[in-house]
Amino acid sequence: MSRYTSMELNKFLLQEVHAVNELFVLPKFAHLNWEEAWMMIESAKLLADRDMAPYFKEMDAKPAEYDGNGGVKTHPQLKTIIKHAAENGWIGGGAKFEHGGMQLPMMIYNTAHHIFMSANNSCQGYFSLSAGAAALITSFGTEEQIKTFVPNIFAGKWQGTMALTEPQAGSSLTDITTSAKLATDGLYRVKGQKIFISGGQHEACDNFVHLTLARIEGAPAGVKGISLFIIPKFWPEQDGTLTPNDVFCAGDFQKMGQRGYCTTHLVFGDKDSCRAWLVGEPHKGLSYMFQMMNEARISVGLDAASVAMAAYQASLQYASERPQGRLASEKDPLKAPTLIINHADVQRMLLTQKAIAEGSLSLAMECNRLSDLVHGTEGEEKQKNLLLLELLTPIVKTYSSEQGSRSAALAIQTLGGYGFTMDFPVQQHYRDVKIMSLYEGTTGIQSIDLLGRKVVMEEGRALIILAEAIQETSKKASAHEALKKYGNDLSQELTRIKQVLQHLSGFAQQGNVDRYLADATVFMEQVSYVVIGWQWLKQAVAALSALQLGNTDQTPDFYEGKIHTMKFFFRYELPHAAACAKTLMDAEHLTNIKKKEIFG
Repeated sequence: MSRYTSMELNKFLLQEVHAVNELFVLPKFAHLNWEEAWMMIESAKLLADRDMAPYFKEMDAKPAEYDGNGGVKTHPQLKTIIKHAAENGWIGGGAKFEHGGMQLPMMIYNTAHHIFMSANNSCQGYFSLSAGAAALITSFGTEEQIKTFVPNIFAGKWQGTMALTEPQAGSSLTDITTSAKLATDGLYRVKGQKIFISGGQHEACDNFVHLTLARIEGAPAGVKGISLFIIPKFWPEQDGTLTPNDVFCAGDFQKMGQRGYCTTHLVFGDKDSCRAWLVGEPHKGLSYMFQMMNEARISVGLDAASVAMAAYQASLQYASERPQGRLASEKDPLKAPTLIINHADVQRMLLTQKAIAEGSLSLAMECNRLSDLVHGTEGEEKQKNLLLLELLTPIVKTYSSEQGSRSAALAIQTLGGYGFTMDFPVQQHYRDVKIMSLYEGTTGIQSIDLLGRKVVMEEGRALIILAEAIQETSKKASAHEALKKYGNDLSQELTRIKQVLQHLSGFAQQGNVDRYLADATVFMEQVSYVVIGWQWLKQAVAALSALQLGNTDQTPDFYEGKIHTMKFFFRYELPHAAACAKTLMDAEHLTNIKKKEIFG
């Protein structure tokens, strides 16, 4: 079985790039140290090797399937996977002690989840969703709600889900029509349908806890009238028994990837008796749900990076074993074929994959670190960390998913014709990763969020904080003669982003919001290249410092590989940012056009 992740990389990013040890001095995480944390991560790798990776292909070949009567048949191994993940703390591990968790930093908790995602992308989402649902209940629910649902979710007995999307509304939550009416028992009766509900029905759990958005009768129109409800499939009665609730699974979507991960169509209140528990205050549901959505967006970015990593590792192994052809300089046809990793174009494809996968993983870890600092600091420091996290969230989700798909496609290309066959795993990674650009808001939605909300919030303060962080890394790079050029290149791209925003802001000031946001996706692409360049420069600074100090945590080849890949990214990838800027500042406007006949 090919290696699907790099434990050396995980250790390097945690310790030498993102300074995880600094977290252990914060009161929230002072119960932990590096040795204990790394033991947990190594145990997660053992769990993935035993329970998940061996079923990667099989869960794709035998996908989740609707039984025609409200049930979804899943692979029998799923029950074991969820059970063992729960027992080892990988559902509730990030929660506070008071809620039954292990109070792990997200940097540690999600490094384990990265390993699970890389090993078998059809299974990790089940317990990731449960963790997010439980976190939402502990943040905004009552003590009774927490006591009723969270322990069972953490134990892996009950599955948590998030139920947002509706058939007629898609990603436009403004247009949801699922309704809720207050009943005499103090609960609500909910009626409506939700689609694309991951983990919404399967055989590995006894109950399903749907965190559902709906409108209370008489609520204001738009997003201000949305409330959040807990809707279990089986209602927990006062005596501890479970009685059927009016929740029906009407189908399971068959998908091109993540085929072992069920994606259901749910119907609430078909018999007008769907009981629901209001979470928090009425009409604040979307603001509550954004906690889970933002965490999920970071998780999706991590997931995309993880699949790209698995595809890269598979293509790297193949290229290191497959002999074919000879170098152009070799004139003797009787000489044995060379390994394809020796061909320059194969090296280009492998380096591109490495740059995307490892750069994305570093950015996801940056976001997890910021999340830990937000929950472990106070005052101005907390606010700065929060603003930067808010800004980076749509970027990590979008770059990792869009470029992760490109990376997986290059993995197929590296294998040639074999990559297109079912005999090798890269085609499955390619199918699995595609959904990431659609999950939790499409690329277009994330891009509008970045340019329309995150860039302008608090008069651009988040972007200023990001620029300061990038300049700090550039300054550290400039202390090394070998890296000075790359620090200057990154500073130049920051200036270009500023020029683009000055150009676009003119449309916003004129009240032409549609024109301002028309090419938000191109702006997202520009900023993403710069942010990933920042991550690679951070890695190069850490690697060069380690070489100069004679650090033996990793081999010299490992560190030199990081520096080489940074140089590759700056030569082959970062120039795309300048091309995006040229497009964005062109006077000719070619999107958001009024004449639709042009598409005929």
